[in-house]
Amino acid sequence: MGHKLATAAVFALLAAAAPTQAQVRSELVASGFSAPVAFVQDPSDRTVQVVVEQGGRVRVLKSGVVQTQDFLDLSGVVVNAGEMGLLGLAFAPDYLTSRRVFVYFIVHPNGDPTQQATVVARFLRSLTNPLRADPGSRVDLMWPGGQRFISQPFTNHKGGNIAFGPDGYLYIGLGDGGSGGDPAHLAQDPTSLLGKMLRLNVGVADADVSGYDIPGTNPFVGQPGVLPEIWAFGLRNPWRWSVDDPAHGGTGAIIIADVGQNLWEEINFEPAGAGGRNYGWRLREGRHDYDVSRPAFLTPLTEPMYEYAHSVGHSITGGFVYRGTTMDSTFTGRYFFADVIDNKVWSLGLSIAPGTGEATATNLIDHTADVGAAASMVSSFGVDADGEIYLVSYSAGAVYRLENVITWANPASLVYGTPLSDAQLNATANVPGTFVYTPAIGTVLNAGAGQTLSVTFTPTITTNYATATRTVTINVVPAVGSPTFTDDPLTAGTTAVKGVHLSELRHAIEVLRARYGVATSGWTDASLVAGVTLIKAIHLTELRTALNAVYVAAGRMAPAYTHATVTGGATVIRAVDIAELRAAILAIW
Repeated sequence: MGHKLATAAVFALLAAAAPTQAQVRSELVASGFSAPVAFVQDPSDRTVQVVVEQGGRVRVLKSGVVQTQDFLDLSGVVVNAGEMGLLGLAFAPDYLTSRRVFVYFIVHPNGDPTQQATVVARFLRSLTNPLRADPGSRVDLMWPGGQRFISQPFTNHKGGNIAFGPDGYLYIGLGDGGSGGDPAHLAQDPTSLLGKMLRLNVGVADADVSGYDIPGTNPFVGQPGVLPEIWAFGLRNPWRWSVDDPAHGGTGAIIIADVGQNLWEEINFEPAGAGGRNYGWRLREGRHDYDVSRPAFLTPLTEPMYEYAHSVGHSITGGFVYRGTTMDSTFTGRYFFADVIDNKVWSLGLSIAPGTGEATATNLIDHTADVGAAASMVSSFGVDADGEIYLVSYSAGAVYRLENVITWANPASLVYGTPLSDAQLNATANVPGTFVYTPAIGTVLNAGAGQTLSVTFTPTITTNYATATRTVTINVVPAVGSPTFTDDPLTAGTTAVKGVHLSELRHAIEVLRARYGVATSGWTDASLVAGVTLIKAIHLTELRTALNAVYVAAGRMAPAYTHATVTGGATVIRAVDIAELRAAILAIW
């Protein structure tokens, strides 16, 4: 993929400036691939995507299941070595009816093992199996000079990403031909296709000898000495670029990740329709001079929207602007990208200037830890029919989907004596679902700071969301103005039940009855005298009855009690009976 965002200081500044942001996670979609380099949505069937393997196979995913039969197998013709191989695939926008699909791969031209060249070939979908291409339908595009391949002087810097723009034209990203430092200055050579972005109209008749023609709006049409296929100059190794898809609310911009030479990786932003630019290689690496010994073909040079130094990463992999709907809305419009050597994944905010459509990078977020194994050698990104983003791990041979992490508001404190409830815990999630707590809802926690509570959230939406469990720390504190009790907390088997305990409960219940419009209650042994009045079962029964009436008046379910049946002369009033009444009073206070 080649190798190598602002200086490290700017990188740190963008990261530090990030506001509170929802998290992402990765979900394994499929594995078992060999050196995968692309994930592409089938436009004719939303349940189907293909995974391109560098060795030449195009595998099929249908409803997340890898199919046993390949869409296409070019392993017998592709040169698979180093940065060469089957590197790109694009379905025609009218694929459903035209059946056309295009692939980019490296061959030994004319069977010469000492040479290498790029082929862009057209295939047709099989008439009998919609999950297969017809291998006999191959047509290689014919380039200026009459050859059906583009010669490559060296074995690296092949680019290879191909895709259709919103204009219906095929865009092809070509590297500078390889070696190091673009020794022949090919990225600035108007007579070479290397080191360029090309733009072709491949919607020609099957019998067209070249397989394409030149759009009349290409920027160099009619300019002597310049190949009209060229859309933009000055690329070193555009390892994954994408279009911000207008069909999902995007701007139509092309965003190109260009792998650097020795010091800098860069991201170039091109507003929709802004062809004719020169991105600067080899005069510039990122925003810095590299080799200015030979002139640029055209000026001014377009500086990258973003760059990062090799102290951060060594080989950029371009991604996509998120335009899906299932992740948190704070991700919408963010550009996701990676570093294939340093195993990192980030996203950038894009601030689009009104009028010009140019973008400024903002708010860098490092998602590496969040996506886990999916960050391992990300060779490519992809999107499905809904605009959801996928990561392709070259080393793991796997495809992962980016998903939300379910988040909710954690309570800072709870009121002592209040049974746990969703409302008390301030539990809110960004999608519908169900919370389960440990301890369970209805439990009354003891007073104290730094207690832990396990919260499990199960989303109703299972696509792109997963069950999540968190442990939160809470403080259990008295309610403002709530009553205080003697011997709090009561200890079973140690604290004896006293008259003062009953008197405090009676007083608190009368306050509540008045608050909820319930008449005062009559009490047996209205004056409880310490050391004189015996504690009786009737006292406990009256307390419960009086408090239950408050719950009824409040429209709430009456409390449950450990010793539900109290029998005079048989039931011994225990500390737990008093503790339960205290908790029930505080719960409704």
